[in-house]
Amino acid sequence: MRLVIQRVRHASVTIDGNKVSEIGQGLLVLVGVENGDTEEDAKWLASKTAGMRIFDDENGVMNRSVVDIDGGLLAVSQFTLTASTRKGNRPSYIRAAGHELAIPLYERYCDLLSSDAGRPVLKGVFGADMKVDLLNDGPVTIIIDSRLKE
Repeated sequence: MRLVIQRVRHASVTIDGNKVSEIGQGLLVLVGVENGDTEEDAKWLASKTAGMRIFDDENGVMNRSVVDIDGGLLAVSQFTLTASTRKGNRPSYIRAAGHELAIPLYERYCDLLSSDAGRPVLKGVFGADMKVDLLNDGPVTIIIDSRLKE
């Protein structure tokens, strides 16, 4: 699984002109599921997301987590995170998990993150044509791949 975690002032998801999810200060997490990913990947990533210290403390040092600041969480599925760009200019999505794996793992990640963070995780709609609006704060953007465990 791959995540792009963005520290935001606010973020929202709109589908067909209707806002379906919206948070204030917190984390917008883009979630990509690859073939071969497991619940262990989701567990590791949820724990990392909830505990990641990327919010400023009183001294302006990134020393607080989304839990510490009582921030919002918005997770959006995004199969394009699995893109391979090795050949040519058209990305290949052959590594992207099919719906039968991707949906349950995305949902499991969200459930685990909610449990770890002690707050609900708002979501986009899996497979929908979503418009994601955000104000990145910093900017702070972190990429995590559960296979690399960096």
